[in-house]
Amino acid sequence: MTFNGWLQILIYVGILLVLVKPLGGYMTRVFTGERTLLSYVLGPLERGLYRIAGTDEREEQHWTTYSISMLLFSLAGFFLLYVLQRFQASLPYNPAGMASIGPELSFNNATSFVTNTNWQNYGGESTMSYLVQMAGFAVQNFASAATGIAIAIALIRAFSRASGKAIGNFWVDLTRATLYVLLPACIVLTLVFVYLGVPQTLGPYVSATTLEGAQQTIAVGPVASQLAIKMLGTNGGGFFNANSAHPFENPDAISNLIQMLAIFAIGAALTNVFGRMVGNQRQGWAILAAMGILFIAGVAITYWAEAAGNPLVHALGVQGGNMEGKEVRFGITLSSLFAVITTAASCGAVNAMHGSFTALGGMIPLINLQLGEVIVGGVGAGFYGIVMFVIIAIFVAGLMVGRTPEYLGKKIEAKEVKMAMLAVLCLPAGMLIFTAIASVLPSAVASIGNPGPHGFSEILYAYSSAAANNGSAFGGLSGNTSWYNITLGIVMLIGRFLVIVPALAIAGSLIAKKTVPASAGTFPTDGPLFVGLLVGTILIVGGLTFFPALALGPIVEHLAMIAGQAF
Repeated sequence: MTFNGWLQILIYVGILLVLVKPLGGYMTRVFTGERTLLSYVLGPLERGLYRIAGTDEREEQHWTTYSISMLLFSLAGFFLLYVLQRFQASLPYNPAGMASIGPELSFNNATSFVTNTNWQNYGGESTMSYLVQMAGFAVQNFASAATGIAIAIALIRAFSRASGKAIGNFWVDLTRATLYVLLPACIVLTLVFVYLGVPQTLGPYVSATTLEGAQQTIAVGPVASQLAIKMLGTNGGGFFNANSAHPFENPDAISNLIQMLAIFAIGAALTNVFGRMVGNQRQGWAILAAMGILFIAGVAITYWAEAAGNPLVHALGVQGGNMEGKEVRFGITLSSLFAVITTAASCGAVNAMHGSFTALGGMIPLINLQLGEVIVGGVGAGFYGIVMFVIIAIFVAGLMVGRTPEYLGKKIEAKEVKMAMLAVLCLPAGMLIFTAIASVLPSAVASIGNPGPHGFSEILYAYSSAAANNGSAFGGLSGNTSWYNITLGIVMLIGRFLVIVPALAIAGSLIAKKTVPASAGTFPTDGPLFVGLLVGTILIVGGLTFFPALALGPIVEHLAMIAGQAF
């Protein structure tokens, strides 16, 4: 660990914090229907889209109608993406002549992108045509991200309104998230990435002659446009198999910084949107502070572990940190920071191979996934995910002081706590049950690339990544099999919709309640005490659940490394 390394980390955190208020203010105006600078250009287009769809922007929906709209939209996206893959060979914009995709992999990919997971059991440049990458994956990158933002806004309305029955209009929230937030930002990011050297072309792959005289095919394509929404929408699916470790997706340190900022930007700003809409920005800062504490702790441990390196390598006379699986242009600091950022959000893009990290360095990204990615989290998903923990923390606080728990004047009762626990517990159920089965199923074990605890960590990471809708992989696990394509797809669905539907049920319940004025006995939720309670709740409820599994994987691997054994 070096001063220069910590300076880079602090610069990243500083720039991110500077972005929170202006972006949060802009998004608040968008979702409250106020005019923005873009309204003069996009307003007529927005109204035209509503007329085509037969939607009245003034007509709001009950939480059940909102949920059904979201589910039908996601189902339609799934079928469209599935069909595109199955008929890829017969469709245009396929200059490399890619074959059609089999049913099991098509199911996994369609589920992956619709759930904002972007787990990849395929090599992008060697498997998918330009049309599938653009009309399929890139479109779902927008759609799934906009869906997450819409759910977060609906939940915020439940706390911000005194009483009512409707939580908003899904189609309006979806349209505004896409039209005013994601699309303009991605246009700017795409142009910036092209300027930095990221390809953006519909031309065929390029043939080149190497210094040895051999012929090499260099994959290119519409990379920059997909890269922008992959990061800003916390999707993570790379145009290239190597993802953001590929020089065409991540040419240098500047592009790397922009990508890291894009991953966290909207998720962090949504906490400010929450504070503004409930009329107390300190509430948003308190939630962001809890996220920040967990984030900084994760960065510190990962950076320390990777900078310390492997004692088995040191014994061979090679000193320094662990550079295995990392790009020289990013080094240990930016590789460690990127790994924590991408797993703290539901992004899954990688600029280094997490399976090549030290045992403890790789454990932090795994824990980030298992906490439900509430440390900023995915766009929208991170916010409504941490609200589930807020409800549990408030319930615990109420039990301790003998009062009916309340948050922002809304009483937290049995229904809200049950829905929150359902959302929180569905994730470890998906992660641990399928990991246990895969660990003893011969066909699943055969996909492991490494023996011992590291192999177990590969399986655990895969299902944790799927349930957390992250999409990054530990490496070493051959996931393109019938078992993993189907079961990972099922876990992705669990991790997405068994969290969203309870969150909307909570929104529907809370919005019907009248706001109770604060009293002398009201627990303050905008100060350090609440931040500490929330962090503790996340670590105890979310973290201790996985300790036995972590003990079988990275913890025992670390102890074995100290004892002189490698896997």
